[in-house]
Amino acid sequence: MTLEVPGTIRILVGVVAERRPGVTQWAEHAWAAREVLEDAPDIAAWTVLREDAGRTLFFAGTAEVALHPTDTDNYIHNLQQETPRIWVVLRPVEQAPGYRLQTVTVDAGEAQLYAESGSDMLESLPLPPGLRLVVERFVAEHHKQREFHKRKRDRADTEALGTRSRLEGR
Repeated sequence: MTLEVPGTIRILVGVVAERRPGVTQWAEHAWAAREVLEDAPDIAAWTVLREDAGRTLFFAGTAEVALHPTDTDNYIHNLQQETPRIWVVLRPVEQAPGYRLQTVTVDAGEAQLYAESGSDMLESLPLPPGLRLVVERFVAEHHKQREFHKRKRDRADTEALGTRSRLEGR
């Protein structure tokens, strides 16, 4: 069961990935996500789009970019960058061609979780203009400035921290 935060929206995007010959003896191929499409074509995942000089361009599939009202701070931080980013996660699998599209996100914190997995391939790409506009509008509608509340600590009893002699206890 998945709990959905009220106000969450999901945007369908397509991803283009490229496979090229490896440059070391340890890797037969090198993979990279190349583009996020705002209008995903209605074709099967991992359809070959173009082959040229050992490089193959694939339509990796579609994914939903989820925007949650509780994560607007992360979206604002992304939008404030010189070039806002979108992250694509490809996960290795046994079936051909060797990867599957795991997720696409505009939240750098979420992307970091996938980066720490060790096996997933994470690519950062420029945020498409139409999707950027959607994120900006979403933030304008849902962002709530949260005040910083400094926690007050209880005063320590400095006498309780010292050692007492056996005579004082009597």
